[in-house]
Amino acid sequence: QVQLVESGGGLVQAGGSLRLSCAASGRTFSSYAMGWFRRAPGKEREFVAAISRSGDSTYYADSVKGRFTISRNNAKSTVYLQMNSLKPEDTAAYYCAADSTPSTTLVPRAEQTYDYWGQGTQVTVSS
Repeated sequence: QVQLVESGGGLVQAGGSLRLSCAASGRTFSSYAMGWFRRAPGKEREFVAAISRSGDSTYYADSVKGRFTISRNNAKSTVYLQMNSLKPEDTAAYYCAADSTPSTTLVPRAEQTYDYWGQGTQVTVSS
């Protein structure tokens, strides 16, 4: 199994940037496709972005496409979410998740396919 710890959240003005990190420990990091999800106050958790085990494939929610970039460094067992042009509606708790898929190219988007979750990091965007 794997343990996930997010960091990098904080308070930022609209239009600003943040980079979230998710450090993994335990089983070999490259065995997992990775995803980022978020939950805004009073809303369901929603998919943000995902990256395949190899890092060659990515997928984004329409709401963040062109502003957010997911990447991973398998040597450092870390996945990142670079968030640019932040908007107040991006305010949420952000969670990273790991999917132990055998596929090296799959980019999972469904919350229920992920096996492990971090505790989350809060991102607040002020207007």
